[in-house]
Amino acid sequence: MTGNRPPILISETDKLQLHKLARAAFNRAPDVVEELEFELERAETCPPSRVPPNVVRMHSIVRFRTDKGTEHQVELVYPEEADIIRDRLSILTPIGTALIGLSEGHTMSWTDREGHLRQLTVLEVLPAHED
Repeated sequence: MTGNRPPILISETDKLQLHKLARAAFNRAPDVVEELEFELERAETCPPSRVPPNVVRMHSIVRFRTDKGTEHQVELVYPEEADIIRDRLSILTPIGTALIGLSEGHTMSWTDREGHLRQLTVLEVLPAHED
């Protein structure tokens, strides 16, 4: 991954859980895990109660636009909760890893599974869906 990266903010709780997830998933998805670990290390952290509502965290609903001009709305979830039919996107995907910690208005570069450098811009962050 190259390019400028906007600052990101992650709650201490999310950071701890995502580090555990990354260690457990390394053999299955080493490229994505490596990127996730990089993002976790560069992130500013704070208590969960201090994360502003416009910052993407686990279980946030995120509306974003890609560099191809398409808009998507997903819930950022752990891998076992992922469900494409319900628009639940795993953190262990290139887009999921790119989204964590971003604020509304931020643009982030990410590398898709074909190796192409892409960009996404966060348009809106909403609280998690209630099931």
